[in-house]
Amino acid sequence: MNSPAPSRTRLYDADDLEGVLRAMARQATACLPPSQAALIGIQRRGEPLARRLQEHIQQLTGQPPLPLYPIKVKRYADDLTLLHAHTQLIENPSLDTLNLAETTLLVVDDVLYEGHSLLRTCAYLAQLGARRVLSAVLVDRHVCRQPVHADIVGVHLQVAVQDIIECHVPPYEADFCIEVVRHGQAHSTATVSRQVSA
Repeated sequence: MNSPAPSRTRLYDADDLEGVLRAMARQATACLPPSQAALIGIQRRGEPLARRLQEHIQQLTGQPPLPLYPIKVKRYADDLTLLHAHTQLIENPSLDTLNLAETTLLVVDDVLYEGHSLLRTCAYLAQLGARRVLSAVLVDRHVCRQPVHADIVGVHLQVAVQDIIECHVPPYEADFCIEVVRHGQAHSTATVSRQVSA
């Protein structure tokens, strides 16, 4: 018997997500010191998400925008195909200009899945001398297998293990949205919480 074709459902549109980012920014301003703080955007989609978060934080605080440093990390393809047995990270030499021992870092990514990318990034920052590293993700799937967690979560989603959560973030996609691509059972549903973690 043939498996049903994958189905795609949009869970959050751009207006929804701007509200989510505003809530995340409020949490970030409570966690980050007014000075000596910086954002780390995990590429690909963590970087433009960090830029959006940067704008919301600036609007809330009235302060200059926090510096933002992208880091390229790769383990899975967008369809969750394993690309690298060991998570690949390309260092950002611009971080050498920061006093990392005195700077609070907020690492931003789109989806917290198994946690490999976040763990690799935090380990790299600690190796450089960072003493306080926080993390923020747009979506937490609650299947993390690594000793990491997100301090700030935009959306909590629990879906079937074979389903894929897609965060569409310009400039990589045209629309800012979150969709779930369901494989297997046609009646598979996503459990959605719109609460931002405290």
